[in-house]
Amino acid sequence: MHIADFVSGSFAGACGVAVGYPLDTVKVRIQTQKQFTGVWQCAAATFSKEGVHGFFKGMSLPLTTITMTSSVVFGTYRNCLQCLSQSRGACPNTKLDVFVSGLAAGIAQISVMSPGDIVKVRLQCQTESKRKGANMPKLKYNGPVHCLLSIIKEEGFKGLYRGVLPLMLRDGPSYATYFLTYTTICEWLTDSSKKRPDWGGVMLAGGLAGMVGWTIGTPMDVIKARLQMDGTRETRRYKGFYHCITETVRVEGAGVFFRSLGINCLRAFPVNMVVFLTYEVLTGLLKDGPGGVDPPRIGFE
Repeated sequence: MHIADFVSGSFAGACGVAVGYPLDTVKVRIQTQKQFTGVWQCAAATFSKEGVHGFFKGMSLPLTTITMTSSVVFGTYRNCLQCLSQSRGACPNTKLDVFVSGLAAGIAQISVMSPGDIVKVRLQCQTESKRKGANMPKLKYNGPVHCLLSIIKEEGFKGLYRGVLPLMLRDGPSYATYFLTYTTICEWLTDSSKKRPDWGGVMLAGGLAGMVGWTIGTPMDVIKARLQMDGTRETRRYKGFYHCITETVRVEGAGVFFRSLGINCLRAFPVNMVVFLTYEVLTGLLKDGPGGVDPPRIGFE
């Protein structure tokens, strides 16, 4: 088993969270709250009302869970590739192997990701400021742990997995496309005289892979966020997954599913550039020592 991929994947995920969290907060608010009409309006309103802290609400728990999630993703992906190769007598991996391994990785991390994700979304959509004032509304959630315990108390443990179906439909295809795009671009950017791409190629491939993955996953990301927030501030609007889709289309049109695509792609490029760079550097160090970090590996072995 490739243990190094689990370890380096966890650190890579943490770096990705730190880079992309402010834009992720803006994205979630645009998806779930009608008072925000665009990226700049949402960012300006958040900063004006809540300060810099508003962009990092709920970050601590997702930082912990995403390190575990990213560990599961990269570890599952790499070990699936190994199993598929060994099942054919240690033959080189094909692009279909990469797609299937990415699909398995995306689905495998759902059980770890869902509780932290719903806490993240609930806290990101809590637009009230912590600043004291006579007319300031009381915060529903005082922090990640209080939010987690409140969900369990009010909705049971099942509440931590609200929106898990669209989450699965988002991450399965997204990670399959994500890893396939990354390995394919790395292959394109590798000179015929070399076996591996340079660091610039890894960063470009990682950034573009993130953008492609989010293009595939954005519609289900919208549905997931709405189901996770449904009923927290008002009467429940959606009876379930399919009703959420049909009601969203009826009220706001099909275009709403891509309303946050621009910010998802804007966030995805630097985040996944950092994720893959960190992953490749650490995996090279853990597997091969200092000599293994230049140049990086690619997905086909």
